[in-house]
Amino acid sequence: MGKTYNIAVIGGDGTGPEVVAEGLKVINAAAEKFGFKLNLQDYDFGGDRYLKTGEVLPDSATNELKKHDAIFLGAIGHPDVKPGILEKGILLRLRFELDLYVNLRPVKLYPGVECPLKDKGPEHIDFVVVRENTEGLYAGAGGVLKKGTQDEIAVQESINTRKGVERCIRYAFEYCKKRNKENKLTLCGKTNVLTFAFDLWERAFYEVAREYPQIKADYAHVDAITMWFVKNPEWFDVIVTDNMFGDIITDLGAMIQGGMGIAAGGNINPTGVSMFEPIGGSAPKYKGQNIINPLAAICAGAMMLDHLGESKAAAAIEKAVMIVTGQKLKSLAAGKMGYSTTEVGDLTVKYMQDIKE
Repeated sequence: MGKTYNIAVIGGDGTGPEVVAEGLKVINAAAEKFGFKLNLQDYDFGGDRYLKTGEVLPDSATNELKKHDAIFLGAIGHPDVKPGILEKGILLRLRFELDLYVNLRPVKLYPGVECPLKDKGPEHIDFVVVRENTEGLYAGAGGVLKKGTQDEIAVQESINTRKGVERCIRYAFEYCKKRNKENKLTLCGKTNVLTFAFDLWERAFYEVAREYPQIKADYAHVDAITMWFVKNPEWFDVIVTDNMFGDIITDLGAMIQGGMGIAAGGNINPTGVSMFEPIGGSAPKYKGQNIINPLAAICAGAMMLDHLGESKAAAAIEKAVMIVTGQKLKSLAAGKMGYSTTEVGDLTVKYMQDIKE
């Protein structure tokens, strides 16, 4: 038996526990096939806990989670809890306190998945967005003066530090080097308008680029990138950008890869614990019906295994997902897949087990 990995599991709200169960089903099967072990620890952080106790996240949570090798998250968002309480109290708090400074978002169109772009297929859509995850407009700097009056002033400041910007950029170059596809890294910014923040980003980008002569360093304005995602997604390999722009373009990326039902992501601290999750929300209206699509969670599990160094297991899961999307599912939409949530998990396990090492 190989390594043992300690995994914190946060099922969360709505359909989160259902998709997490299928993700765990698949990665446990992968662990058995590829000779490693997963030691799972469940945490009940989410809306139900908050409604019972009034506590969003206990003070001990961060230190407990740091003891794990990775965190596997389902979804956060409860219909009976005011929007923002759980998201800020759990997701953003963990992002900052665990220093999850990279949001990693593969955008890949799988076989059989309907793409909204005319004449684009899997050969055209296969890129990765590296989003800075702890600074920018989401750092919470700013304030409000004379709220509720005609003279109200609201200020939201974008915080960009040289350290924060450079470590994200450096991660992107290393990731592009490891990916070894087109060896092209594009900085997404707005240097013609946001002249202070993106002057820092651009200078850091090209300074670090000198250390990676094998990587083509490229730049594009964010508005141009949103157009090219739709017109020429095949132009992109790896993209690095700030927190706000990354948030926007990754949602566009999810749509061109077929929707939230297949989109997975990681919140990465390269030297600490990292958290992996499906990108879609908690979808409470589908809770308990066994019809939600679990593939995004399954793909998040594969990302987690790849991050932990179990690349063969991760690759086998992805190949199995491609078979499921290419040969089995009628749709990625909840209730329209042609299979139940648990059946999709079972199919993925079956095909993963059939793949030769």
